[in-house]
Amino acid sequence: MPNYLWPPMDKRVVMGKRLNRLDGPDKSTGRAKYNSDLNPDGLLFGVLLTSPYAHAKIKSIDISAAKNLKGVTAVRVIKEPGFEIQWEGAEIAAVAAVSEEIARDAVRLIKVDWEVLPHVVKEDDLSKVGNRAKASGEQTTGDPEAAFKEADVISEGEYGIPVLTHCCLEPHGQTVAWSGDKVEYNPSTQNVSAIGTDLGKLINVPATNIHVHMDYMGGGFGSKFPADLWGEQAARLSKESGGKPVTLFLERSTELQIAGNRPSVFGKVRVGAKSDGTITAWESKTWSSGGFGGGGFNSQAFPYVFGKIPNKSINHQAVSLNTGSARAWRAPNHPQLSYLTCSAFEDLAAKLKMDPIDVFKKNLQYTDRPEVYAKQLDIAAGLIDWKKNWHQRGDSGSGHIKHGLGLGIGTWQGGGHASKCRTVIHPDASVEVELGSQDLGTATRTMIAMIASETTGLPIGRIKIKIGDNSFPNSNGSGGSTTIGGVTTSTRKATVNALDKLFEKVAPILGTTPDQLEAVDQHIRVKGHPEKSMTWAAACQKLGTDTITAEGENVPRQSMQEGMISAGVGGIQMSHVSVDIEIGVVTIVRHVAVHDCGLVVNPKTAESQVYGACIQSICGALMEERVMDAATGRMLNADMEFYKLAGIGDIGEIIVHMDIAPEHDKRGVIGLGEPPTIPGVVAIANAVANAIGVRVGTVPLSPARVLAALERRNA
Repeated sequence: MPNYLWPPMDKRVVMGKRLNRLDGPDKSTGRAKYNSDLNPDGLLFGVLLTSPYAHAKIKSIDISAAKNLKGVTAVRVIKEPGFEIQWEGAEIAAVAAVSEEIARDAVRLIKVDWEVLPHVVKEDDLSKVGNRAKASGEQTTGDPEAAFKEADVISEGEYGIPVLTHCCLEPHGQTVAWSGDKVEYNPSTQNVSAIGTDLGKLINVPATNIHVHMDYMGGGFGSKFPADLWGEQAARLSKESGGKPVTLFLERSTELQIAGNRPSVFGKVRVGAKSDGTITAWESKTWSSGGFGGGGFNSQAFPYVFGKIPNKSINHQAVSLNTGSARAWRAPNHPQLSYLTCSAFEDLAAKLKMDPIDVFKKNLQYTDRPEVYAKQLDIAAGLIDWKKNWHQRGDSGSGHIKHGLGLGIGTWQGGGHASKCRTVIHPDASVEVELGSQDLGTATRTMIAMIASETTGLPIGRIKIKIGDNSFPNSNGSGGSTTIGGVTTSTRKATVNALDKLFEKVAPILGTTPDQLEAVDQHIRVKGHPEKSMTWAAACQKLGTDTITAEGENVPRQSMQEGMISAGVGGIQMSHVSVDIEIGVVTIVRHVAVHDCGLVVNPKTAESQVYGACIQSICGALMEERVMDAATGRMLNADMEFYKLAGIGDIGEIIVHMDIAPEHDKRGVIGLGEPPTIPGVVAIANAVANAIGVRVGTVPLSPARVLAALERRNA
């Protein structure tokens, strides 16, 4: 029986080392080519006509002038007369032309007659949405009414976290071409192995006739799984243009309007507690929207992480808006849940005049991992100098610059997904590792190479990693922090299986049995007898003209039983901010993130994931939100000038501590992409409340909102 188990921590040669990304030089020098960079011979340019209205019916559409424009190769009507549009940016028609300029001119020639209908595009004030709010979750546990009556203290607050839109640096889209009945498909996708099947259903082509390839992608964050309507239209434009390649990537405005968003959550929360900080009751009345479908927010997870609080009343409503729909957005639901929960807990601590760390610790028995959280709270507190810098809310001294500290908590599952891998050993001593996965910018290539290197005893440079193609063994889409567990396990099993076959070839030569051989430092040697060895190259020469091919598979349930992977992590983040109370500007002084994720294959790239997540959290806390105009139904900031994201001067000092310890390592590999995006927004919001002495209930913490909160406090 092959031994697939990970080597012990003290025996690892490559795993656990701080190695650079393999694709770093290619990306930093521009040699890396994204599918949006492709420029094949005869390339045509696809452009969409989208709806300028949030809610309207198409009365008629005339494409004749567009079709007659010189240089136009195809024009397609996507939504026929009579169709009722439900959000701005919805796809109406598509054009392919020999240049992008001609395609845009053609789109402007398409005449649409509209019947504009009433719309609702804002949900922050529930009293203004009419009949658009529907019950979407009600739960009562224990006896919350009695618990509130018996509570020594009750804290109440109103909180809001708005819709954030996906804003991938490489917009959604693809380049696609036909050759007979075959389709060459180059999308920006998180789902290389399966997206061809999705496209095939849309264009009535067998999945086996669709070749998918993608070397690099410019971000997805949960939004790039399906082929989408724009993928279907690009393929049909290509076919109607004689099979020539068509590139169709969304414009930035359309990307922000329709390519997915993270749902909002607004609500009123009441918390009851004993005088020592023990929470006895929770009540939340919340509402949210992720677009026309209303969202899909999991309100049953309140109070977040502290789910064992005995007395709970939860009421939630989903609001249907005439806006683009929600998609998975790096830890779906969790940042919103953490924001409302931790804001309410910190407000309770302020009312009790207790240190919020003490309140959180007092209630860790209501969590699934109390020992882990207690340890992480202590580590984070040390890194941010909590004892030195924390003060009672608002007690931040004289002067117009106020300092404050805040914290947030998070959790995630992150178990590895289904994945298959193929390892090939050639007579010339080269090794190839193939799997139909994708690297979203998370160093997946590097992780695969490190596992193969650890297993074979070869330097990483001797191993060729081949991913990003659906001709390779299937590996599931990258979402939910499942990729690392999936690809490392399938790679480990494939390389062990291939190595065992090589051992069978050379064992007789070394006078032993295959189970007594090991691969170390580019040699095959007898265990306990390093003098009995041969070089890797010499061993491969024994293959003659044959190659060794072996596959390995991650079957999640089986791999969890084996101890290769696991699920369930914690995380604590703390933030130190300064606030200029004269102008309302919040500045990040220091942000600390402490996270565990089981066995850490590469601490350097793991920390990189956390840094990126912290930056996203700073964006969400200080500047990022979708701004809708109630009168016109339009998104007012569908561009990179006004849909603000953090720059290097906005993020302050970020300190990342990976909680690497034997008790976590023995759990196997667990994903990390999602968890560090969860606690950051609320840690910053709590720090601002601590600094200025009043809660700014809704993020982002813009100067206008901060000044308004200060005015309320002073009043």
